[in-house]
Amino acid sequence: MGRIILFTGKGGVGKTSVAAAHAVKSAEEGKKTLLVSADMAHNIGDIFETRVGRTPVPLGENLDGLELDPDMLLLQEFPEAADAFRKLLQGSGAGTADPGDHFLIPGFEDLFSLLKIMQIYRSGKYDRILVDCAPAGETLSLLKLPELLSWYMEKFFPVGKTMVRILAPFSKAKYHVELPDRKAMDEIEEMHLELLRLQELLKDENISSVRLVCTPEKMVVEETKRSYMFLSLYGYRLDGVFINRVLPEEADNAFFRGWREIQRGYMEELRQVFRGIPMSGIPWYPAEVRGKGAIGRICREILTEPDLFEVRTVSGGEEYTGIPGGYQLCVPLPGALQGQADVRVHGMDLDIILNNYTRRIPLPDILRGIRPSEVVLEDGKLRISFPAERGEESPAARERGQA
Repeated sequence: MGRIILFTGKGGVGKTSVAAAHAVKSAEEGKKTLLVSADMAHNIGDIFETRVGRTPVPLGENLDGLELDPDMLLLQEFPEAADAFRKLLQGSGAGTADPGDHFLIPGFEDLFSLLKIMQIYRSGKYDRILVDCAPAGETLSLLKLPELLSWYMEKFFPVGKTMVRILAPFSKAKYHVELPDRKAMDEIEEMHLELLRLQELLKDENISSVRLVCTPEKMVVEETKRSYMFLSLYGYRLDGVFINRVLPEEADNAFFRGWREIQRGYMEELRQVFRGIPMSGIPWYPAEVRGKGAIGRICREILTEPDLFEVRTVSGGEEYTGIPGGYQLCVPLPGALQGQADVRVHGMDLDIILNNYTRRIPLPDILRGIRPSEVVLEDGKLRISFPAERGEESPAARERGQA
């Protein structure tokens, strides 16, 4: 069984260097390794001081590098679906006049980077795939897309397919909208299946995990904590935190002593937040991390754990359990504060709203139509209780709908 590790963090914290060091370490262990850049600001070639592009190129023994181009992937992997979506947008007035223009749904084309990674994984060519992702905010938006788009397609695609078959013969003449043909609809249906497979792969506790890279600074620490919370909301497993640019003890003068004290405070805060998750500090080296020699230094000095490439945490995603008089859904939300999470039921789905992120979870049949009786946020877990039988939600429960 192969392994996929995604590296992300606030822009400029050194996540590419950490991902590259993992890749070199993996290759040194004799594992066929692919280092993938899913960040449009590709840096792999800069670090290894070589040219990396859209097809894998050798970076060393057992190690290849690849920089993904999501626009190109969209056109190559699902051309019929891309053309169908574009025609719909053009017909509604929202599309572009030039069919060669970029796809217009923001962030949608980036999804194909994940689909390509899954395709490479399934090929079996590589033992380990290490992904240098975009900065944390973009990565979180990307990682929620497979589940979100799959939800929409599951809800609307069966109806949409029937409507297209009925309306397609006269839609262009009457409404000036060119609907997808059967081949395009088949492509879209296949994409739906691929989204389901992608969800399973990225959330498989034996295969995939996320590792965060940060620096001991106020804004970076706060964003790293939020990233942990949102990754947990969507059910992704975090199994490592790397604190970069830690001032060494030998930097001993009044200026650096003051900064070391500041860094110690933030590192202690991170240790409290990420309790139980492996954490490593990377010193602020006197020279930039560039070239195989600099990467090798991180491998020798930092990446020394024997289980470095194992999935090193056991915490799971959401879980349903039976409780006296009903059922309970437990969703990990580490770092969430009282009043931050809002829970709402819409028909057959449960919405968990956390700051600017919303996760929509389809309810099992046994809970459909049942309103939550209690919502509690404590110890980093959101617990949503449901009665065993349908009934009116009590005023107290409505007040507790925000946790």
